[in-house]
Amino acid sequence: MGLVCGDPAQSVRRILFAVDPVATVADEALAWGADLIVTHHPLYLRGTTTVAATTAKGALVHRLIRNDVALFTAHTNADVADPGVSDALARAVGLTGDLRPLRPSPDDPARGLGRVGVLEEPMTLRDFAAQAARGLPRTAWGLRVAGDPSRPVRRVAVSGGAGDSLLGAAIDADVFLTADLRHHPASEFTEAGAFSGGGPALIDAAHWATEWPWLPQAAALLASGLAAQGISVETRVSETVTDAWTTTAQCEEK
Repeated sequence: MGLVCGDPAQSVRRILFAVDPVATVADEALAWGADLIVTHHPLYLRGTTTVAATTAKGALVHRLIRNDVALFTAHTNADVADPGVSDALARAVGLTGDLRPLRPSPDDPARGLGRVGVLEEPMTLRDFAAQAARGLPRTAWGLRVAGDPSRPVRRVAVSGGAGDSLLGAAIDADVFLTADLRHHPASEFTEAGAFSGGGPALIDAAHWATEWPWLPQAAALLASGLAAQGISVETRVSETVTDAWTTTAQCEEK
């Protein structure tokens, strides 16, 4: 990850932070007069052979370049940073005290994927889910919960973005909050926990919502770091909801 488009020598005064490099974010950047957009998600998640303006992503690149707006992305490097995406998520849902990675980086145990910590006071799973919902930005997806609502919760594991690869690492927590949990891994994990009498409850949030809390953190860190060098910039955190899911509907009972 890094600079996607833009001249490294260009002066930067206004920086917009967003989760996704999409057209609506570009609209916001241009309306505000941003010189740089910093996003968590990359423009091209996989390799590409074209930035032709006949494609949606190519058109975005051309639009940014024409308007002298640079794009910088911080994806997996922000996921494992200390502090990073999961630190911000942990604080947003109410974890206090020290946090440790769920899957530490081999070369630095303070960095890594996911975080685990504790709540200031124990509460039921029902109450924790409500607290987490209040701490995260609103989306159509909301939160889905797997587990006994009256179960006591104190030790909480979180992972920003798709986190079902970390299910095994979260085994000692009371609840694991992440996004994009697939049916079979979630079902098999909860069944195994019920059989053995252990394992965490699961909370599945919208992908965008679990990563948005990183934006204010990143903006503050960048602004303070530049200020220490005598450089002043204006930052703005986009509140544009770019989650892929825009509405929900309940199926009627048969």
